[in-house]
Amino acid sequence: MEWLAEWMEERERVLVMGVINVTPDSFYAGGRYDTAAPAIEHGLRLCKEGADIIDIGGESSRPGAAPVSINEEIERVLPVIAGIHKRSDVLISIDTTRAKVAREAITAGASIVNDISALRFDEKLARVIAENGAWVVLMHMQGTPETMQQAPRYTDPVREIKDFLGERIAAATAAGISPSRIIIDPGIGFGKKLEHNLAILREINSLTTLGPPVLIGLSRKSFLGEILGLPAKSRLEGTIAANAIAVANGVDIIRVHDVKEGKRTVEVARRLRDHAI
Repeated sequence: MEWLAEWMEERERVLVMGVINVTPDSFYAGGRYDTAAPAIEHGLRLCKEGADIIDIGGESSRPGAAPVSINEEIERVLPVIAGIHKRSDVLISIDTTRAKVAREAITAGASIVNDISALRFDEKLARVIAENGAWVVLMHMQGTPETMQQAPRYTDPVREIKDFLGERIAAATAAGISPSRIIIDPGIGFGKKLEHNLAILREINSLTTLGPPVLIGLSRKSFLGEILGLPAKSRLEGTIAANAIAVANGVDIIRVHDVKEGKRTVEVARRLRDHAI
């Protein structure tokens, strides 16, 4: 955890967050596991490939996904968190909107709470994060996973997302979360059409003025499928291109299914951005 606190100050490199979905219904099979043992082994492989953070989720947030019970979510993620934590010192993130899940996950070894609701779905979550000194990812989403892609509308998507994230940063700090432990995410694909996602990528450097590091998760997402006319399993090259643009425009963390390729992408894109070749 100490290295992340130091990184938050300097941000001298771009971090890579590897994805593990302990669910039967996530949109991409390459990061999807419905039992603990293979999920743990996959997480350890991602560590060997250079993941700085492993993000573990037990409830699908794909468009149209229905919620699962708190107990089922806990039963899915805890063995995976504990198993990876026991065998690696990688930083672990729990992808959840629920205070009880976050509390159990932190006890098992998680240090980050990645909340797609930006602390809006469970009023107790902010307190759990603050009391445990955890980091939090505040993500923008219009609607809920069940409804978000039905009819997303914006007048000025980047400005509206920036205003929302600024408000959620204020709410998090008011709840006792240190500003130095906040990360923000514009929520690619969460209540956005293709043109909204492209606008975010073009103007994502405007979010850096809010202060916290910017995370982006666009790995193999459907907007890339719209551009390429390809299923999730064939969107790696599109993911690499989009991540390179995001990093060149100021993103600090990329969330990916393919860590090895993501690591190589950020090394080149960051060097180009910083003119350090």
